[in-house]
Amino acid sequence: MTVAASNRLTEWFAGNGWTPAEFQQTAWAAYAAGESGLIHSATGSGKSLAAWGGPLLEGLEQAAAGHQTAAGFRVLWITPLRALAGDTLDSLRTAAAGVGLDWRIEKRTGDTSGSARTRQRRRPPEALVTTPESLSLLLSYRDAARQFAPLRAVIVDEWHELIGTKRGVQLELALARLRALAPGLRTWGLSATLGNLDEARDCLLGGSARDGRLIQGPPARPIHIRTLEPTQEQRFPWAGHLGTQLIDGVIEALEGDGTCLLFTNTRSQAERWFEALVRARPDWIEGLGLHHGSIDRSLRDRIEAGLAAGAFRCVVATSSLDLGVDFAPVDRVIQIGSPKGVARLAQRAGRSGHQPGRHSQILCVPTNALEMIEIAAARQAWAAGEVESRPPLRESLDVLAQHLVTLAAGDGFEPDALYAEVRTTFAYAGLDEAAWQWTLDFVTRGGPVLAAYPDFQRVVAGIDGRYRIAGRGHASRHRMSIGTITSDAAIAVRYQGGGHIGTIEESFIARLRPGDVFLFAGRSLALVRVRDLTAYVRRASARRQAVPRWQGGRLPLSTALADRVLSLLAEAAGGHFDEPEMRAIRPLLTVQSQWSELPRPGRLIIERTTSREGEHVFIYPFAGRLAHEGLATLCAWRLGQITPATYSLSVNDYGFELLGRDLPELSTDDWRSLFDADGLVEDLAAAMNASELARRQFRDIARVAGLVFQGYPGKGKSARQLQASSGLMFDTIDRYDPDNRLLDQARREVLDSALEVDRLRAALQRMAAAELALHHPARFTPLAFPLWAERLRNRLSTQSWQDRVARMVAQLEKAADRP
Repeated sequence: MTVAASNRLTEWFAGNGWTPAEFQQTAWAAYAAGESGLIHSATGSGKSLAAWGGPLLEGLEQAAAGHQTAAGFRVLWITPLRALAGDTLDSLRTAAAGVGLDWRIEKRTGDTSGSARTRQRRRPPEALVTTPESLSLLLSYRDAARQFAPLRAVIVDEWHELIGTKRGVQLELALARLRALAPGLRTWGLSATLGNLDEARDCLLGGSARDGRLIQGPPARPIHIRTLEPTQEQRFPWAGHLGTQLIDGVIEALEGDGTCLLFTNTRSQAERWFEALVRARPDWIEGLGLHHGSIDRSLRDRIEAGLAAGAFRCVVATSSLDLGVDFAPVDRVIQIGSPKGVARLAQRAGRSGHQPGRHSQILCVPTNALEMIEIAAARQAWAAGEVESRPPLRESLDVLAQHLVTLAAGDGFEPDALYAEVRTTFAYAGLDEAAWQWTLDFVTRGGPVLAAYPDFQRVVAGIDGRYRIAGRGHASRHRMSIGTITSDAAIAVRYQGGGHIGTIEESFIARLRPGDVFLFAGRSLALVRVRDLTAYVRRASARRQAVPRWQGGRLPLSTALADRVLSLLAEAAGGHFDEPEMRAIRPLLTVQSQWSELPRPGRLIIERTTSREGEHVFIYPFAGRLAHEGLATLCAWRLGQITPATYSLSVNDYGFELLGRDLPELSTDDWRSLFDADGLVEDLAAAMNASELARRQFRDIARVAGLVFQGYPGKGKSARQLQASSGLMFDTIDRYDPDNRLLDQARREVLDSALEVDRLRAALQRMAAAELALHHPARFTPLAFPLWAERLRNRLSTQSWQDRVARMVAQLEKAADRP
């Protein structure tokens, strides 16, 4: 880089009161040398400028030399969320203007108008902020080669949010295409909280990973993590039993000056807490906001603008505000419930003090007493540098099929050259010739079953050997389906007099009758009618409301955090209560150790208790909720092979419950046989109706691969229609084409993601090798009680469930107080 260009960037830093950090200067030099890599640095440390500085310096040098470049994009900035694009655009423009670089910098997302998109294709800006989906859409047009030929750099923001997802795989394929179109392209990724950094870099850079750099920023800023402790002892916790009961402490934390972000783990929880704050302090109504992904985009934009201006006292949000929008006015963060992961806690805490040199602070509000252990465990894990890894996905053929149609709709492709290109990605490095030919046959003929239907013959081979889209209709339908984000079908929520409020999953609305009241977007709404995938509502004043439940609500405890929780319990068993949270719940842990014992690594506790319901067995592997669902079903099925019986199941992050009328007496050896990892997949398939699970998974795969079309704008298909279409497709292919690779992928994804079979297998191996501790307590222990209460919740209405749980708590408290 020239001295003059470097001086201009340094002067702009100085004008803002900054000094370039060593890792920023290292990144600028690496870029100038033509290198690619991953920049890993804490939120708010300046990693965005570390990546952007290289292209700025290069632009200044070329402008000074009078170089004329061909029309086309020069820099792409990939962001995982549309919500980040506007803030990122402002930051990039500010820096470019600050150094005197006359570049057009624009954004292109799903919210960009059609006229702006057309203008960008005809006259590309020098830099474009976009998403993985919009990048794939650009590649689907005939002039892609010309537009991207001048490309010098791609910067992928928040790479840790994309790796391990199909969106990340989609981006890997797009990057491979860009490298082919623009030789010498440099790729840089940004990440804040990630454990597997080398693997993340290799995944981002693909075949060029051997030359990639890993640049580390300054050490993570200290995070001050404290817990809002309940005022009274809670020796028998259950899910949500604290919750908004601790609102007085939250109100006190909000009394001071400045802005707070209050994070929840689910959208339902966000709705409840926003309503609770409004009811507790109606005088704050103008300074309270609600932000989650189902609320209308325009409403979220207003919240984000107010945050940036410091106009809010508190905004209640989900992960929709986790990522790198730079809300400098945020002074503190509150986390409702356990963060369930170390990286998530650090990411959210980093939203406060989001400036170099400032500390982050977060107040954690437990929703049950056991979550206090998780908060203490997260503090210890962060201090020890234990952050979760996010393993990349491999060989998702549905994403590959979509990519082939995307390129066919654009400039077309030559199969042999594209096969070599695809194999440069991390996701498809091991793709064999047979899988490639199958995918090629799938997009050209639909496979052996669908070959007779023209709708599935989307790509054709020309006489020149180049594969292109079959027609304009196929191209149009494909562009409307590009992307890998799938969810339960959502329907719009509108006032009957007009005005869009947001979207709610169809499965929730289907349970309501006209007149029923529900809480959404911080408002009490009464359902008027449902028509054409729209729920029409009116304002309501009823106090009793249903709260929508979205599919993202099952957040499992990470392995790193679960291991730390076990370590803390082991310390407590030895009489050590070093963390304030552990001292606060010492009465609970004392009762657990008196009636049974405290868990610890290498020792598996099994409790057997009798009640009027039958025989209860509680087992505590500490493997996370999803793995426990599989473990509970597996153990119940294997027990049923010994003695035919029907069992009720309940799970949480710590363990699971089996309930039956007559559970057989089992020895230590019997239990070990139940925990045998041999035959795991086969037994799970027999126990869990794996065919139905695969059918559900196939619905998402079918949409990504283009087997199911979701409909034209304004005429989308309902969830029932999509399910019927994909279900019929599954049954037909399963019957007539059982070797179809998408069926295999559906079964593999069920095992990998829905059942977490690898984590389940590891848990079984630990359980079989552990020392078994069999106990027969006369009553539910503090660890068993939340499992009992969770199962009861699924059978009773909310009010009767709370009444019965309260009665049981009173009984257990009396028993615990006896000498």
